[in-house]
Amino acid sequence: MNSVSKCFAGLQALSDVSFGVREREILAVIGPNGAGKTTLFNLITGVFPATGGAIRFDGLDIGDKSTAAIARAGVSRTFQHTHLFRSLTVLENVMFGRHYRTRAGILACGLRLPWAQHEEVAIRTRAMNYLDQLGLADKCNHIASELPLGEQRYIELARALATEPKLILLDEPAAGLNERETEEFRDLLLRVRESSVALLIIEHHMRFVMEVSDRIVVLNFGTKIAEGSPAEVRNVPAVIDAYLGTEEELD
Repeated sequence: MNSVSKCFAGLQALSDVSFGVREREILAVIGPNGAGKTTLFNLITGVFPATGGAIRFDGLDIGDKSTAAIARAGVSRTFQHTHLFRSLTVLENVMFGRHYRTRAGILACGLRLPWAQHEEVAIRTRAMNYLDQLGLADKCNHIASELPLGEQRYIELARALATEPKLILLDEPAAGLNERETEEFRDLLLRVRESSVALLIIEHHMRFVMEVSDRIVVLNFGTKIAEGSPAEVRNVPAVIDAYLGTEEELD
């Protein structure tokens, strides 16, 4: 993104923010509450249009695209509060993620056309592969809402992977996880990165951020105040001031 700004009814949520995400990189965006992190995600995924600047992905200007078009271009997202179909199974939730990569509509499925049935089998197979990759294959027939929060986050990630993204945006993936679950999710994201998927993360858990990120962008009051490796960012006085703490609090 290049010099991106967003204003809501006179409130400047983002001001002239620029950064890029590299291939197979984990980039974290951190900052105090109200810094503009969620607004940033909403601009990238097409929920809101930017007031100014340009957002480009893989050579395509996505600043004026719909959320569906952006997803088809290769951008997927998870949420701080899991957005699962709570009455569906784990497998069905992940299969839904293939929606943007399929061509069978309701009519074709209802008529049970041979090619539509073949596509459904392929969708199920791919979804099971993602669940197996994340260690949830044995729970594929469980109702998603009955699983612990940590496993629900795995389901969201599997569903995001099912869209065949080049970039996944994760909104506070460590929120609500205990120490063991946080460490396991960190290791999982490192494995996902090895599959050539870039990750853009919003997170308040500083130990998690410092351990998983290749680079960090710091926002404060809608403005970028720092960018660099974890080692570089943790020593920037403006970052320490923004968190109203000391360097040790970034551990």
